[in-house]
Amino acid sequence: MTTHRLGDASLAYLARLRLDPEPPSRDALFRIHRAHVERVAYETVWIQAGEPRGIDPAESTRHIVARRGGYCFQLNGALAVLLEDLGYAVTRHVGGVHGPAGPTEEEMGNHLVLVVHDLPTDEHPAGRWYVDVGLGDALHEPLPLRPHAITQGPFHLALAATPGSIGHWHLAHDPAGGFAGMAWRSATVDIGVFAARHVHLATAPESGFVRTMTAQRRDATGVDVLRGLTLRRLGAGESSRTLESRVELEDALGDVFGLDLSPLEPARMEALWQRVHEAHLAWEAAGRP
Repeated sequence: MTTHRLGDASLAYLARLRLDPEPPSRDALFRIHRAHVERVAYETVWIQAGEPRGIDPAESTRHIVARRGGYCFQLNGALAVLLEDLGYAVTRHVGGVHGPAGPTEEEMGNHLVLVVHDLPTDEHPAGRWYVDVGLGDALHEPLPLRPHAITQGPFHLALAATPGSIGHWHLAHDPAGGFAGMAWRSATVDIGVFAARHVHLATAPESGFVRTMTAQRRDATGVDVLRGLTLRRLGAGESSRTLESRVELEDALGDVFGLDLSPLEPARMEALWQRVHEAHLAWEAAGRP
């Protein structure tokens, strides 16, 4: 794979990740995954700021290149196209992030999962890798698609084959993580199957993404997480504090999560702050559930 064979969008994407083009390999895939979760935030600031967004991978790539992020449909959707442009064999799958009670049919479809094929190694001759830059605080590196447990930074993760259940594979997250687990099906799908769910998650008043703003950035030793106005560091350098002003919020989104919000006009930023602040006050009044 040579640079001139890549489109301008993929070259700009790689530049955003601070990577050079290289042929498909296990090590190159790991470099891309690590760079993505470390430099492109999982974020729903755009929802709280009233920015309409779809899940077309070209649109998502433009936002990533412009130093913004997105959530699973956007981050994994864009990454899949980048990997394909680089020569990787990628399939897309319907997943469902769930709580402690386990996955349900209703939850299936709230997550997009990627699997990269044909990268055998001595340790993993099957050559299939579970890839996911859209889970926020979960994976730092891809996982070989086989039942096993692994520790990445502060989190203990377990991957299991679950034929005959709601999903065919299941990722169990660490109890300290932001969700209990995620199930997914082996059938391959197109990004378009998530369109209706995206509209619901991004606009419905009952959606958690509409109710609470979040930004998350994973690294080798932990994760930075902003929910509402609570900024936490899990893992190395653990800490927690409440952002007390619009300036503190803007600084955190820029400095901690690497988001460039300069294109947003001051009135939109003020409306964003007021919305998030009011939600935070209501959360405190309800006893911080």
